[in-house]
Amino acid sequence: MQKNVGSIDRAIRALAGIALLAVYFLGAVEGTLGIVALVAGVVMLFTAAVGWCPPYSLLGINTCGVKRDSGQTV
Repeated sequence: MQKNVGSIDRAIRALAGIALLAVYFLGAVEGTLGIVALVAGVVMLFTAAVGWCPPYSLLGINTCGVKRDSGQTV
């Protein structure tokens, strides 16, 4: 599992995850939409913490800025 989420992307995901969890736990949304906010918030925080996003891997997206074999920064 190679990291494919860069630092700016991780910060945005963390903030969005915290916001979604806050919306859920403060009771701003309920029912199905509340569950969606809860799950999305947990997933966002998880991908921010580990630096790996499964859909990014499937689509070949990498915002990490890891150096490739040629020595150039992506």
